[in-house]
Amino acid sequence: MQLKTLLGAALLLLAGATQAQTIPETTPEPEFIGEIVTVRPDGTVAKLEKQSVQMRTRANASAVIFGIGKAKTKLIIEGPKAGVRLTVGQPASFIVRAVDNATDPMSIINVFRFEAKKDKRMAEMASVSSFGSVKSNKLERLSFTGRKFGESSYLITLDETPAGEYGITISNPNNIDEKQVIVSTFAID
Repeated sequence: MQLKTLLGAALLLLAGATQAQTIPETTPEPEFIGEIVTVRPDGTVAKLEKQSVQMRTRANASAVIFGIGKAKTKLIIEGPKAGVRLTVGQPASFIVRAVDNATDPMSIINVFRFEAKKDKRMAEMASVSSFGSVKSNKLERLSFTGRKFGESSYLITLDETPAGEYGITISNPNNIDEKQVIVSTFAID
């Protein structure tokens, strides 16, 4: 009985290892802080497009007319689709250049989904209700695993790869007063 269990566990580990993507350590880091490249299953890299975002807060009609309602703040990027396209079910890994790689990547890197419209992509950041309900940090995030890569980068791998339009932001833990939000975009088809 123990032999069957041990063999089953070994087969599961082998199956998981064949799906994991190995990134050669000779793969170069992105050139500048804030740049992100994706590493395709064949080992080639593609630089993600960087987009400046607009932040827009809108209140619904009842909030404007009666003072009772909800307001939402959204990140908006012009254009309905990202240029870099990945495949559903394939490993999705990214090399993210940061100021350094001494900080836990989960605290400075966000991977989140956009809602694609005809001419733009949007992601809800926060909402507030006139009855006091405030919800911030509402981005629909994808979970990932991360590790140090090179001198000052991280290698992050998405835990799941569902279809959609996505963005990645990087915070600088040494600069709390960041004025402009830059999002690197990709999509999974």
